[in-house]
Amino acid sequence: MAFDTIIRGGTVATASDTFSCDIGIRDGRIAALGAALGEAKETVDASGLLVLPGGIDSHVHIAQPSGPGIVMADDFASATRSAAFGGNTMVLPFAMQQKGESLREVVADYHRKADGRCYVDVSFHLIIADASDAVLGQELPALVHDGYTSFKVFMTYEGLALSDMEMLNVMSVARDTGALVMVHAENYDAIRFLTDRLERAGRTAPRYHATSRPVPVEREATHRAISLAELIDVPVMIVHVSNGEAMEEIRRAQSRGLRVYGETCPQYLVLTEKDLEGLNMEGTKYVCSPPPRDAASQRACWQGLQQGVFSVFSSDHCPFRYDDPQGKLAPKGRTSFRWVPNGIPGVETRLPILFSEGVVKGRITLNRFVALSATNHARMYGLYPKKGTIAVGSDADLAIWDPQRKVTITQSLMHGGSDYTPYEGIAVTGWPVSTMVRGRFVVRDGALVGKKGAGAYVPRALSEMARPAHAGGVPG
Repeated sequence: MAFDTIIRGGTVATASDTFSCDIGIRDGRIAALGAALGEAKETVDASGLLVLPGGIDSHVHIAQPSGPGIVMADDFASATRSAAFGGNTMVLPFAMQQKGESLREVVADYHRKADGRCYVDVSFHLIIADASDAVLGQELPALVHDGYTSFKVFMTYEGLALSDMEMLNVMSVARDTGALVMVHAENYDAIRFLTDRLERAGRTAPRYHATSRPVPVEREATHRAISLAELIDVPVMIVHVSNGEAMEEIRRAQSRGLRVYGETCPQYLVLTEKDLEGLNMEGTKYVCSPPPRDAASQRACWQGLQQGVFSVFSSDHCPFRYDDPQGKLAPKGRTSFRWVPNGIPGVETRLPILFSEGVVKGRITLNRFVALSATNHARMYGLYPKKGTIAVGSDADLAIWDPQRKVTITQSLMHGGSDYTPYEGIAVTGWPVSTMVRGRFVVRDGALVGKKGAGAYVPRALSEMARPAHAGGVPG
């Protein structure tokens, strides 16, 4: 047989083109594109369906330490299973260092958590919480050399927030090694100041989480992160941007030729701060940082996606259970928003929301959807063209979509470890029905057929964004 599998009759879309084409797959890779490809061991009929590059979610948190008495809802098995049902073929979780820990040991621990448990492929970002001389001088450069080519720094959270000096030192290592720096941009001191004032006034309900992290907190930190990166001349990705003012800081930097990139997420397109006003503690289901904003912020985030200010669209999947003593409603200290675990599940619903709200409603093209959901992630994080596109020689990572299927998102449809979805009741048009990783189905016609452990760890090359600006990069 010429091919292991041929996918026939589908409409194929990449970040640049849409065309009718059959796909021949051999040894886990795309071996041919065209018509009349001949015989295969298996033929898949995709008539009336879209065949797209499998989604890459480059911002997820899995099995991550979250504080005393708090446990994340997803391990690597449940998170990657959920990802596959959402049309994703790869996720990039974070290996999070804590103060005093060896970064190398942290990475080894995350590999132990993931090995033999993943349904889709994975690669790791690093989180730098302890910017010691040993970490910056020895461990971090060696890990970048080994394929961990991106790392995240925080400007907020107890135990994670870095000072400006520490940020500059981390960025200097990124410049020397060619790594990409991701930044969570919120002003830690401003948040603490506002939180203390709210608590003294007795304003502790979940809705005050948003009050404690207003737009200026994010805008200022975004401006400061960009300024620090400009001093070092290093590219940065500002993650989970929630509003127009922070977006405009990124746009202005881009207009000056700086290598500054942006990411936004589903919660900033379809949720608002009013969702935190649920009865009793129901609002904790929507506590994440930055918080959802208002309708004007939603419109601004759509503009960022349409105009190329945002290069990638990620879920920031950070799942906790709601009705669980180790989750959102843990008994001790959960009477104040301050102590609610920050984060919401979203890896499975990211792409249906973007497809329905974006493509179906005419906000973005199908090709822009592919760029935002897969191709730009691959280029941003050193995976292209192995991942993120449909081309001869690329991995056969594919998602087959029914563009007409209407679904109302409910928790009963989800496949992760959380006991709720923040997108409950949202009606979408367009749904991934099958997902294939390296030529093998993980989900087929809505059923799990892949084996746990079939997903592989993928080391990464340097980001295209680490190149000088004139050398090219992710397209808008």
